[in-house]
Amino acid sequence: MSRTLNVLFVGDVNGRPGLTLLRTLLKSYVQKHEIDCVVVNGENTDGGKSITAEQLKEFQDLGVHAVTTGNHIWDNWKVKGLLSEHRTLLRPLNYPKDNPGYGFCVIDLKDKGRLGVLNLQGRTYMQPLDDPFKSADWALSKINNETKMVLVDFHAEATAEKMALAWYLDGRVSAVVGTHTHIPTADARILPGGTAYITDVGMTGPYDSVIGMKKEIAIRRFIHQTPYKFELAEHDVRFCAVAMRFDPETGKAVKIEQIVFPEF
Repeated sequence: MSRTLNVLFVGDVNGRPGLTLLRTLLKSYVQKHEIDCVVVNGENTDGGKSITAEQLKEFQDLGVHAVTTGNHIWDNWKVKGLLSEHRTLLRPLNYPKDNPGYGFCVIDLKDKGRLGVLNLQGRTYMQPLDDPFKSADWALSKINNETKMVLVDFHAEATAEKMALAWYLDGRVSAVVGTHTHIPTADARILPGGTAYITDVGMTGPYDSVIGMKKEIAIRRFIHQTPYKFELAEHDVRFCAVAMRFDPETGKAVKIEQIVFPEF
């Protein structure tokens, strides 16, 4: 087994613009950081709403090992079959258990070891789901039978909730990376117990927008306080990710590096 496992996590891929840029850049970042495992949040891949079978295959063809999601995964009900069929297409674990799909997986990377990937969703300003803290405890009791290396995608609105979960899991998981708010935060670091953390990785998608939506539509929604049809923006597309390095023996992170391209 190699001395470290190098993992690339790509933030919320938003629509065709984000997927196109991912296809253009992913190989170069995999080579640059000598990446062993790629995990992508894909809940917005289908025009900002969920993911299709064709788009999941595109991720797999690019060498993506696991796809995490969040609340928007349910915006296309056809996704239920995909969630049931694909063990590495995750939905947040703490949705009610009657929903289809899996909240975590363990990826076998051969001589590089095994990586657990856990998907959770926050409750503050979001749906009143099961407790993500206790859900994490339960999942780790299963994952740790196979590996000490665990990456958590915490799909949450409130920065405080993301930070609280990271401190709660510090030393028990390799990384807690935040998604959902689509704005990259400048706080990538390793906590004292050895858990890599960033409040939000950011969106891989169009930034000439309001978190991916056409500006004009978002502005009207705020001014009029009435619904307007969601339309995905197309321009100023950027790639947001974090490259991390984990110690297979301890499960602790030894490095986290934020990637934003092009830079702001």
